[in-house]
Amino acid sequence: MLNSCHMVTKQTGKVALVAGATRGAGRGIAVQLGAIGATVYVTGRTSGSERSEMDRPETVEETAALVDEAGGCGIPVRVDHLVPEEVEALVARIRREQGCLHVLVNDIWGARIEWDRSVWESSLDTGLHTLRLAVDTHAITSHYALPLLIGTPGGLVVEVTDGTDEYNAGHYRVSFFYDLAKASVNRMAFALAHELEPHGATAVSLTPGWLRSEAMLEAHGVTEANWRDAIAHSPHFAISESPAFVGRAVAALAQDPRVSRWNGRSLSSGQLAKVYGFTDLDGSRPDAWRYVTEVQDPGRPADVTGYR
Repeated sequence: MLNSCHMVTKQTGKVALVAGATRGAGRGIAVQLGAIGATVYVTGRTSGSERSEMDRPETVEETAALVDEAGGCGIPVRVDHLVPEEVEALVARIRREQGCLHVLVNDIWGARIEWDRSVWESSLDTGLHTLRLAVDTHAITSHYALPLLIGTPGGLVVEVTDGTDEYNAGHYRVSFFYDLAKASVNRMAFALAHELEPHGATAVSLTPGWLRSEAMLEAHGVTEANWRDAIAHSPHFAISESPAFVGRAVAALAQDPRVSRWNGRSLSSGQLAKVYGFTDLDGSRPDAWRYVTEVQDPGRPADVTGYR
């Protein structure tokens, strides 16, 4: 039997699955979907009783609680999206409890990155596992979830990646395996758009800018409250954005009756902020990918004037 939280949102809000919502962009997206009254199934491999290979403390239960606090209904489910049977069972549960799915966010990642390594210098096991975590998980989840999503016209699929299609096409990204993984996710959204259009559904790829994830804040020795202190040793960190920013981008897409205009497009949080008018937590609108192209990559001094 569903509790009152589930029953209220079932009647008044959207039903969303944020796959890979334990932390980072996935958590930010789940919370902001909660802020528009959605029922959000929050999945990931780290729960209160078990950690993933990332060995970080954030859990799906914590994310679900934040969804509740935001005004939605968070339902945590520990799922390994590399295991088809677990994903199939998850979608069967959503069908049984809600009868529909309006939004699917594929944000599954959880890979350890080998920085600046050629394909022959990389660990083959690590590299191939990265591709499985970044590509196979998205394909498996879409395979099982999309038959439910297309049952209601107006469904939305968001493939979360790093870098716009345009930027990635002209820039080498980190390593052979990372580059291939992120380009693949952009292309998945393009392919899904063609397959979903006849069913009245929309697929996009979406990238945040320089994301202040839990791991990134930790690496810079700061918190969300004092993140600007990191600018002293990493000046371009001034363009960074909170996970709420990309979350608000997804929430805006989910509420847009004309969302089909974006079908097959590669989008960024900064780009959508200009269209929909949302801001980051500090009231700014960081346009990270324009900044990276015009300031950071050319080696100009850090200056976010006109970029946030």
